[in-house]
Amino acid sequence: QVQLVESGGGLVQAGGSLRLSCAASGSIFSINAMGWYRQAPGKQRELVAAITSGGSTNYADSVKGRFTISRDNAKNTVYLQMNSLKPEDTAVYYCNVLGTRWNSDPYDYWGQGTQVTVSS
Repeated sequence: QVQLVESGGGLVQAGGSLRLSCAASGSIFSINAMGWYRQAPGKQRELVAAITSGGSTNYADSVKGRFTISRDNAKNTVYLQMNSLKPEDTAVYYCNVLGTRWNSDPYDYWGQGTQVTVSS
């Protein structure tokens, strides 16, 4: 099992900033990629940003230039720096980890989610 603990969500005014953190622990063995997804009420969960173990990143068009994903491999932690927040960024943000077990089986785990609310 792999456990993901998220932190950093909250309420912020439009134009403000928040930083999300997600720490992975447990039977990690090898992490291939970590990412952040979000789900707003009545909408499907969508990818916000992802980062591979090698540092390659991918962002949703809606957050490019405003959000930055980073990773501390030694701490198995991924961060999402969110700047210039907009009301449409309001959602529950979920951390995701893709990895490989000792026996080469892949795994895919989700965090419990953290609420981000941006007021106008």
